[in-house]
Amino acid sequence: MERVHATGALVGAPAWGSGVGVLRRMHSEGLDVGLHLDFTQHPLITSRNKLRSLIVQSYIGRCDRAAVRAEMRAQLDAFEQGVGHAPTFVDGHQHVHQLPVIRDELLEELDARYGAYPPWIRRTRTRPRGSATAGIRGWLKATTIAALGASALAESARRHGLPQNRALLGVYDFSGGAMRYMRLLRGWLSAACEGDLLMCHPGRAIAQGDLLAAAREAEYQALASRQFGQLIRELGVVLWPMSHILADAD
Repeated sequence: MERVHATGALVGAPAWGSGVGVLRRMHSEGLDVGLHLDFTQHPLITSRNKLRSLIVQSYIGRCDRAAVRAEMRAQLDAFEQGVGHAPTFVDGHQHVHQLPVIRDELLEELDARYGAYPPWIRRTRTRPRGSATAGIRGWLKATTIAALGASALAESARRHGLPQNRALLGVYDFSGGAMRYMRLLRGWLSAACEGDLLMCHPGRAIAQGDLLAAAREAEYQALASRQFGQLIRELGVVLWPMSHILADAD
């Protein structure tokens, strides 16, 4: 609760069944628990899509809207049935929630389902000083992610009355180990403004074949360390669930 304040769930992933009880407890303890909408790795009722193909198909208008809507409905249903409540937020695995067609169908579905009590939606807008922290590769990755739909999603979210974080920090190339990640945390948090979201991927029990296994362990070590506690005190940063930050801003 002191360092990580949100987690997103892939409801089609192998660990969903064994982990859903933990998610229910986390929600009861005040963490934001949300749906990590997935079309590329573990979709429930549609075929897997390669990310590059999905991006191209969405931008040329070749995505099947009915199939997209059915998949997100299935994932929202599974989340609600498993966790016992609506998601506190919705974002996308590999940021697919901001792509054309997907973002339109998603915002309409959330509006229809949750009305005046919508989840917050992850915005991928960069904060230049923060994205530069991770070097040219980190800056290029963060800029590319944002260019794929951050502005269009923000405009649509405003029309639908769906809240968003102000900017996204934490994008890097997943290299360098715990010591580099600690340096990156300093840069990101030094650049952060109120309402920014710091994305992270810490983990200990790593699934076999996970390409980010080493990065997850490094992030866990850094975030769990005494040095991280000292860092946030030094910078005067207050970490808080995004749902609380957005509610206070209303």
